[in-house]
Amino acid sequence: MKVVISVDMEGVCGVASWVQVSPPEFGGLVNGTEYQITRERMTREAAAAAEGAIMGGATEVLINDSHDTMRNLIPELLPQQVRFTSGNDKPLGMVQGVQEEGVGALLFVGYHARAGSPLGPLAHTWNGFIRNVRIGGIDTGEYGINALLAGHYEVPVVFACGDDVAMAEITAELGEGVVTVAVKEGLSSFSAVHLHPAEAQRRIREGAEHAVRAAKNAQPYTTRWPAPCQLAFDHQARADACARVPGITRVDAVTVGWSSENAFHLFQTFRMLATVAGSVRLNG
Repeated sequence: MKVVISVDMEGVCGVASWVQVSPPEFGGLVNGTEYQITRERMTREAAAAAEGAIMGGATEVLINDSHDTMRNLIPELLPQQVRFTSGNDKPLGMVQGVQEEGVGALLFVGYHARAGSPLGPLAHTWNGFIRNVRIGGIDTGEYGINALLAGHYEVPVVFACGDDVAMAEITAELGEGVVTVAVKEGLSSFSAVHLHPAEAQRRIREGAEHAVRAAKNAQPYTTRWPAPCQLAFDHQARADACARVPGITRVDAVTVGWSSENAFHLFQTFRMLATVAGSVRLNG
């Protein structure tokens, strides 16, 4: 069985600040030294999940870099038998690879809570200006969108690790069948109590092994299609721009809605609207 590992950075052990997860080439709130340390921890957690997946019976492992510019992984720290995907603007974004033949499980590493989650360290969805995503009446985050997109290809999510708030949200939405490992306990948006990185990696390796061994019994995540979808922003000007897109309706001052016939349409529409909203100049 082939498995895909989607690895983000905000949920990695030791992370509690945007400084730690911001690539330095864009300037602003960055620190190259802290970012480099976090790159290494992110890679080691991905490697631990890959090692566990292989111990659990995976015959092939594809690790998909899923944070920001999506070129954060340090390849030399990964197990030699894995493949990895890097670079942004991938057709399937954070779950690139689930469309490959023979993929039987998806693992989330370094995942964080959705936008607006109290006590969730660096809680957000996709970017800094999306306030909420609602699909089929359920408020969700990146984990839900990604799980639905993987489900479109009949691939179940079997494992997740990150902060405790995110793990509780994933369990509530995706079900208790998903093995979760909390590597830190959120205290606020910018603080957490962390495991030692080596202990976090040990628990990730153990959890991934258990999850992949049981993957044959897992079911892909889905909803009832067609599904009503809503996207809320931090400013009405973003909703103004998105409401001009054909097929998109205005729900309220900061929210737009549409209907998707499947998860692929949902993801493409969501990504397009995020791009439109992001192009808006709020200073006139």
